Amino acid sequence: MLIGNVGRDPEVRYLEGNSPNAKVATFTLATTERYRDRNGELRENTEWHNIVAWRNTADVVEKFVRKGTQLYIEGRLRTRSWDDQSGNKRYTTEVIADNLQLLGKKSDNPANQQGGFAPAQGGFPQAQPAGWQQTPQQAPSWQQPAPQQTQGWHVPQQPAVDDAPDDDLPF
Repeated sequence: MLIGNVGRDPEVRYLEGNSPNAKVATFTLATTERYRDRNGELRENTEWHNIVAWRNTADVVEKFVRKGTQLYIEGRLRTRSWDDQSGNKRYTTEVIADNLQLLGKKSDNPANQQGGFAPAQGGFPQAQPAGWQQTPQQAPSWQQPAPQQTQGWHVPQQPAVDDAPDDDLPF
């Protein structure tokens, strides 16, 4: 699973055959890790990933993905090898995208600003795993609400579990 920004416009190739969906899209994705080192200085480490999308996922990439688009990608690794012109063995590792989801706001998508984006009322299309649901921005259910303040006085919260003996169940 990767979340990152597209590094260059996707390259889409159409494969020979009878199927109109016989296409493959390739592009790079940058993921950045931010952390503080021992001295407290903020550090960044950016990794570049080669992404390959086939068929219907390649359709979504062709229509909506441009350089700078923020994506969530779920896929598997594939390592290929070949001999270069000098006869040296070369290797490359790619992420074969099984599921892809456009992230960010519609206005942030470069495809929207270049006139290549005209979604239906539903917004961005999503090629995503079955059962994956995007929920509205809200606090996770495990997070307790902030304590309430009334006229400068702190109102204590009710405990999550009341350990009163009269409420104990016999099982």
